[in-house]
Amino acid sequence: MTRLRCLAVSLAPCALYVCFFCGCASRHSTATRPEPPQRAGGADAAEGPNKREAPVEGANPAPSVAPKRGVAAPNGAMSAYTEEGIASWYGVPFHGRRASNGEIYDMHKLTAAHRTLPFDTVVRVTNLSNGKSTVVRITDRGPFVDNRIIDLSMAAAQEIDSVGAGVVPVRLEIVSAGIDPNSGFFTVQVGAFRERGNAERLRERLTVSYSPIFIQQYDSPNGLFYRVRVGKVPGEDAAQQFGEQLRSREGFTPMVVRLDEGARTGGLNER
Repeated sequence: MTRLRCLAVSLAPCALYVCFFCGCASRHSTATRPEPPQRAGGADAAEGPNKREAPVEGANPAPSVAPKRGVAAPNGAMSAYTEEGIASWYGVPFHGRRASNGEIYDMHKLTAAHRTLPFDTVVRVTNLSNGKSTVVRITDRGPFVDNRIIDLSMAAAQEIDSVGAGVVPVRLEIVSAGIDPNSGFFTVQVGAFRERGNAERLRERLTVSYSPIFIQQYDSPNGLFYRVRVGKVPGEDAAQQFGEQLRSREGFTPMVVRLDEGARTGGLNER
């Protein structure tokens, strides 16, 4: 009996030793499940000035690359206009809805959304990551996401191999003859709200210093949005300068948008 008691006492430290290391091993072997990648696709929005409605369909957030506009060497009928920045693409749930120019958006056709180029402008889009290019027609307005310059249809995104990446760096070149991107009237979007009252309050604050101020209602797949837009400026260059004034004076993140007179407002991709 005494021998058994001694044996139990001698084994106790060993048991503690084993439990301690088993416990440590158990803690180290437990892996934290990684968060699934967020898939952008929808028209949800963070409210308020300086906020952008959610990215269009794609897998990754846009890199922090500022868009660049420039002048290309003349090449036949090609306009001397180039632009570099980030392209995204959009499909469901916008497929089958009306685009800003009144057409029904078909994600299987080679079309795109751009904030300022005239409707029916034909543009060559080159993926700067792989050199692949496609030619699209502008039928819609958007994307209203920082640093993005064009939203491609799914078919166009497939041609430049950007569906999986979601967003890619691109160069735009106008192929249409006789297009003047700077002509026409433009406005500056400074906020987007789910509640009309919030948009009205921002308009009231800005009316003291600016005119005209528009509130545009947009019926997105995820509900109504109310966008606040400031000014009616002739020429895109002047509108860009006005947008920079709003940035420095009011702290907004401005987005210049073409005013399409006679066209349907609130296009499917204006978000």
